[in-house]
Amino acid sequence: MAPYKILLADDEATLRFLLTETLAEEGYELTEAEDGAQALSYLQEQPFDLIILDYMMPERTGVEVCEWLRGHANPNADTPVILLTAKALDKDRERAKAAGVTQYIVKPFSPLQLLDTVEELIRRDAR
Repeated sequence: MAPYKILLADDEATLRFLLTETLAEEGYELTEAEDGAQALSYLQEQPFDLIILDYMMPERTGVEVCEWLRGHANPNADTPVILLTAKALDKDRERAKAAGVTQYIVKPFSPLQLLDTVEELIRRDAR
């Protein structure tokens, strides 16, 4: 069986590296985007099994990318989305939920916590 494909969009190179290493060790195939515009480009080109977006990115925020994702015809319109954020206010969570975010993870978080969430969402979506 082919590895599950994940798009990871975060403007922080160190965090992308850490998460890519953690997820790749578990057999996931990662595509990295440095900002929201690059993430949108990838999302229009190829299907992913899971999308991980940072809330605050240049070009487009993770919420804006998710709004586009859910509102336009594309191969990832129904793909689960994890939003990583330092924004922990209820209004930020509500905006993310309204945009179609599947899971909201507040920074700082453990890579193992993210891995558990990734595995849960991929298993749930594979059913």
